[in-house]
Amino acid sequence: MKLIYTHENRLLVELAKSRLEVAGIAVKLKNEFAQGASGELAPSQAWLELWLERDRDYEHACQLLQDAEAEQIGWSCLDCGEDNGAAFDYCWQCGKTRPAVSKD
Repeated sequence: MKLIYTHENRLLVELAKSRLEVAGIAVKLKNEFAQGASGELAPSQAWLELWLERDRDYEHACQLLQDAEAEQIGWSCLDCGEDNGAAFDYCWQCGKTRPAVSKD
């Protein structure tokens, strides 16, 4: 088993877990109930951890999580230069469509 992701925010770990499971990658959560020991442990030792059940899935899992992170990055409108959040498919300033992201 290999550690693939850990974070203090449980929601982000659960989202990573869901993305990997949808892709057919078997994962396990560790430290689910470690919050109760947070006074005895360093805070980062109580974070929820996501572990791969098969080491051979590591490269594919890393790529999936990198792609997910890239989807959350904002973008700049090519027409007016306005910065837009990742959730916007259209520029909120001028209404132009978000440019397509190339997958090289």
